[in-house]
Amino acid sequence: MQVSDIFAGLGEERFRELLRAVSLGKLKTFQLYERVKARLRVQKLNTETLRKAAPSAWRRIEERDEEFSTELAQAILVSHMDLIVAVLGFLEIPNEDGFFAKDLDATTYLTEGWRERVHAHFKEQFPESLLLLYINHLAVEVQKAESLFVPAA
Repeated sequence: MQVSDIFAGLGEERFRELLRAVSLGKLKTFQLYERVKARLRVQKLNTETLRKAAPSAWRRIEERDEEFSTELAQAILVSHMDLIVAVLGFLEIPNEDGFFAKDLDATTYLTEGWRERVHAHFKEQFPESLLLLYINHLAVEVQKAESLFVPAA
């Protein structure tokens, strides 16, 4: 499974929610603003252009543009470092403000049922679409997950 599969599996409505949750200030802080603007192919980047870019961005997700999907996921996730820090802390994965060392084998911290536990613990604290993106992103990046986690309704 790849990052584009995560977005596709979460669906277009959740994708639009995720785009609306992007923090332009965080993009600037993490020096992603210009890259995201270029990736979205917009003249300027603001909340309105993010909203208007959603249909064409979704088409690129459906086409499985993996570089685009990966950079977009990064932009969304850095906008919510509080979620990342909280989840990594809950899982007891050593990290520095949401980032763990490159040589850390985080798979040892992702024990059986971790996705369900994280979802149950944080579902009232964070938006569902954002929480599911991060759970699945972590599973893909660390465990090379093959299936999408979406809890039963």
